[in-house]
Amino acid sequence: MKTSLLLPLWLCLALAHAPAWAGAQKEEALSANVATAMSRSISDVNAPRLVFDDPRLGQAWLAEMSSRLQKKIPDAWTRERLLTAIQYESTRAGLDPQLVLGLIQVESGFNKYAISGVGAAA
Repeated sequence: MKTSLLLPLWLCLALAHAPAWAGAQKEEALSANVATAMSRSISDVNAPRLVFDDPRLGQAWLAEMSSRLQKKIPDAWTRERLLTAIQYESTRAGLDPQLVLGLIQVESGFNKYAISGVGAAA
């Protein structure tokens, strides 16, 4: 009785491990509509901007943070662009921009080529 059940079981296992072939596949070109939609989805990104209720508060924050980072990032344009992006993205994510700036300071010292000692990746 047991041998009559084992034979179909072994047969099913043997067939389950047979190699599967996907057949001849070729890449198809995207239609113009799909290509345009994909291109627009990545090109319609809003440029980072300061997100404050009062624009004067935003400019004051930017001036203060820029002066603090002057030794780390000497170029004013790069520094203000980075600060604007950090403030915009952290606010979008519901994070305190000061917390994000502090984390960047501790982890990399604002060195864009820094490599984490614990294997963290960007």
